[in-house]
Amino acid sequence: MDSAKPKVSLEVPPYLRVYKDGTIERLLGNDVVPASVDSQTGVLSKDVVVVPETGVWARLYRPSSSPNPRKLPLLLYFHGGAFCISSASDPLYHRSLNSLVAEANVVAVSVNYRLAPENPLPAAYEDSWAALQWVAGEVGREAWLREHADFDRVFLVGDSAGGNIAHHLALRVAESDRVGGLSIRGVVLIHPYFWGQEPIGSEVEDPARKAMVDRWWVFVCPSERGNDDPMINPFADGAPNLAGLGCGRVLVCVAERDILRDRGRLYYESLVKSGWGGTAEMVATPGEDHVFYKFDPNCKNALDLFKRLASFINERA
Repeated sequence: MDSAKPKVSLEVPPYLRVYKDGTIERLLGNDVVPASVDSQTGVLSKDVVVVPETGVWARLYRPSSSPNPRKLPLLLYFHGGAFCISSASDPLYHRSLNSLVAEANVVAVSVNYRLAPENPLPAAYEDSWAALQWVAGEVGREAWLREHADFDRVFLVGDSAGGNIAHHLALRVAESDRVGGLSIRGVVLIHPYFWGQEPIGSEVEDPARKAMVDRWWVFVCPSERGNDDPMINPFADGAPNLAGLGCGRVLVCVAERDILRDRGRLYYESLVKSGWGGTAEMVATPGEDHVFYKFDPNCKNALDLFKRLASFINERA
């Protein structure tokens, strides 16, 4: 036995393990690719520092050319990973963003927020809010945004933990649909990471998977409320009313085999009944699991999902 090998103090499957010496080993989401010109889609990307004090940065995307001479919708994209893995330079996200930007003909800002547990929540929320403020402050300054983005058509988009972030940012701008020079037109929640202590729907029939997801939130946000903290459970006592979302349109995407699907459906149904004055839509992908499109963005269901997102984003209100 190698006595010098560090001992594991905590496993958070399938994402990471923590050793007794404090070292954190991430098992997924470690690969990175540089910004580039994508050979398949022609989409251009580059990295920019958003908050020098914290090191928060973003990867900007834009089509190399556009059939439409007008300015393009602007997406702020928040990646998933249970708040503890992955990045804006993850090849799975980079490839997906290239596909989405090409299909929807948009400009995108993919935010690289800080991860837990080194940076406990609410760091990811604050970093994402800072990125939104940075975009508002870059009106007329950052060349790609100034020349190509329509600041009157801004969308908050995220998958999994990023969908959770997009929801909370939409609440934060609730007093107005404008942030600086931005008009937040809509929010897209892709397989959003919402949860709760009491199982609902398919969670009741899958206690092992329910227990695994339970551990994720307790790890990244060790609060007294546990999985009923309003940050993860938008229906818990004390959670802000969904009627206060600061946008006019919401699209909720769920997948048939995803353990989070019933939370997404509940979000959509609750939003419709909340008295919120906007328009909510939901799309359900059959036969697929959580964030399936990241792993094969060229499969039929992924292409169909990207087309649906493009239609939602480009629909004229």
